[in-house]
Amino acid sequence: MKGTVKMIVLNIVLLIVLVGGAALGYYFYNRSINYLSTNNAQVTGEQIIVASSVAGKLTDWYGEIGKKYTQGERIGTVLTSTGTVEVTAPKSGTIVQQSAVVNAVVSPGSPLAYLYDFDRLWVSANVKETDLNDVKIGQAVDIYIDAFPGTTLNGRVEKMGLTTAGTFSLMPASNTNGNYTKVTQVIPVTISLEGNRGLGIIPGMSVTARIHK
Repeated sequence: MKGTVKMIVLNIVLLIVLVGGAALGYYFYNRSINYLSTNNAQVTGEQIIVASSVAGKLTDWYGEIGKKYTQGERIGTVLTSTGTVEVTAPKSGTIVQQSAVVNAVVSPGSPLAYLYDFDRLWVSANVKETDLNDVKIGQAVDIYIDAFPGTTLNGRVEKMGLTTAGTFSLMPASNTNGNYTKVTQVIPVTISLEGNRGLGIIPGMSVTARIHK
């Protein structure tokens, strides 16, 4: 009797394992057929540099980290031999970093602050060259930001890079004999970020992107 019970339990456990394994196998098969995923991705946006157009003394600075400025709004004043010159925001955005020091001498074009427009962020994802044929402009993308687990954002493939991410690397994949080290390359893909659901998304956050094939 005990042997029969053990056999029944063993068969039930074996059945559960087989069914679970089949379901798990189908799950991963379905994902590989219908989706292309990469976690080599991050939130990014246009980095806007605030700088003086002339050399001189920075007499005023109104910049504050976390404050939003509109295009053309005055952020500082530079005193030159010909008078004063205003330092303005070249585009609308929020200051995320600044190095301006009042009464310091500034050079033309030298960054005094950096802005990002948080309403116009996107995702930059690197896709393996072997998967590139599965990526097309306009495809829907599920976006998962590591900082906000359990939340899915929507996006679409907007642009595909025309060179691999390593093309302009400071360390090219070749040696003194001109031989190349064959390594799977990645191509940058730009993905729109369609709304942020009120999340505090900032540039540089890590992302997993799941592209619908």
